[in-house]
Amino acid sequence: MAAWNLAYDLYEKRLRRQLPPESIPRHIGVILDGNRRWAKSLGVQPSQGHRAGADKISEVLGWAEELGVEIVTLWMLSTDNLSRSSAELDELLGIIADAVDRLARRGRWRLAVVGDLGLLPGPIAERIRASVRATSSIQGLCVNIAVGYGGRHEITEAVRAILSDAIASGRSLEDLEAELSDADITAHLYTKDQPDPDLVIRTSGEQRLSGFMIWQSVHSEYYFCEAYWPDFRRVDFLRALRSYGQRERRLGR
Repeated sequence: MAAWNLAYDLYEKRLRRQLPPESIPRHIGVILDGNRRWAKSLGVQPSQGHRAGADKISEVLGWAEELGVEIVTLWMLSTDNLSRSSAELDELLGIIADAVDRLARRGRWRLAVVGDLGLLPGPIAERIRASVRATSSIQGLCVNIAVGYGGRHEITEAVRAILSDAIASGRSLEDLEAELSDADITAHLYTKDQPDPDLVIRTSGEQRLSGFMIWQSVHSEYYFCEAYWPDFRRVDFLRALRSYGQRERRLGR
């Protein structure tokens, strides 16, 4: 075991040396997938998988912070997840609220919400809002908590906001149709004041975005990792960043 640990440490250090500062992405999106399958593989309840996944978050944020990443977006609850059984969903919402509260109490990271808290039960939404408020003055790594989030829902809400603003200002639909631009949509997204994600990581081996930041990720690089989220290791994270650094980003040009 000691020899294996030594080999693992050496490999990890080698990966770290392969990451020059200029290759580090500013914004990383993470799709935290595989909690339930991790639990099933061990013969335990899904809630244990969700708790194990919640426990992994601080560790991963520490890795990102150490490397100089500026923003991490964690997709913790999709709009599709809201259709799960009430028993599982209630437990999952409590685990998420607890996890966000723990992140706030660490006092290391500035939290923000990416998603529609109006889709969540009132007490859960307020707990998350309170955690976010408690970190508003913290500088450094920004952590976006994506809950009640779906890419189509986000864009729909952005369009609604644009129409509402036009009505409030007395603009006609004809004027809006003539003047509407990509920038208008971007300015009404949850991440309106942030750079788009440079890298999107999804765990559990699934190779799809499932609606994650579909507007913002048009030029993102994707990395799909076989490990379930609770088993996601530092070497997996470093491999993702190494892969990102080795790619030629054309950004559509």
